Amino acid sequence: ATHCLPETTTPEIRGRPRQLHPSEVMTILIAFHQSNYRTFKHFYNKHVCVYWCAEFPHLVSYSRFVQLKKEVLMLLTLYLHAQIVECSGISFVDSTRLRVCDNKRISSHRVFAEHAGRSKTSMGWFYGFKLHLIINERGDLLGFQVSSGNTDDRQPLWELSPDSLFGPLYGDKGYISKDLRTFLKEQGINLCYKVRKNMKPLELSVSDEVLLKKRSIIESVIKALKTQTVLEHSRHRSFANFQVNLISALIAYQLLESKPSANILELQGSNDLPVLF
Repeated sequence: ATHCLPETTTPEIRGRPRQLHPSEVMTILIAFHQSNYRTFKHFYNKHVCVYWCAEFPHLVSYSRFVQLKKEVLMLLTLYLHAQIVECSGISFVDSTRLRVCDNKRISSHRVFAEHAGRSKTSMGWFYGFKLHLIINERGDLLGFQVSSGNTDDRQPLWELSPDSLFGPLYGDKGYISKDLRTFLKEQGINLCYKVRKNMKPLELSVSDEVLLKKRSIIESVIKALKTQTVLEHSRHRSFANFQVNLISALIAYQLLESKPSANILELQGSNDLPVLF
């Protein structure tokens, strides 16, 4: 048709062009968890906008940056998965609570009404989510999953990919399940845990008994996550912002040069660990 408009090579973009690149947004989000600031607003306004102007010459206002955070959620998730290390044959599993509000405000909380759940741990009742973690003996993340607070700790293990883990997996008494242990055994994963006093002991090798006592390494990892990053706070205004903060915190932890670890070579040197996996 002679009266048709010519096709454009690029689609028309409405509004102001983007000034801050997604990689810059991601860098600032991760750097927040590596800083000593406890609130992102103070970190952005009093540190980034004051001291990092040369590194980020196209900084935007804080309110605009909050909008940009949601746009990099997928990129942050992909980057975190790229940082996940391969299983070495020794793994530890545990979960931790992520509270989203004070217990007194549960009935009036609306932000996570469709996602969060109420549950009880050894620390008492809480309302929020559970972060399920699997790490290796060096404290590196092998896998993670977020669920509502009332999810059974064993549930994520039923969904493990057969190619993600192998060898022994050490957990606490919250993972006691004969059916789950049989299921994981078929996947090449040997779930090890301490049984209750009225239960028949598991048949464990000497190595498994030694490494099961080192299960506290994952508790140290969780402590590092909650003290060295701002993994948990109650100021979220949307589920997307909660996800961005969580993924950024996990990336910041994974990039740490020094992590809690179980010194396997030292255990072998003292003859406490006779078998190397």
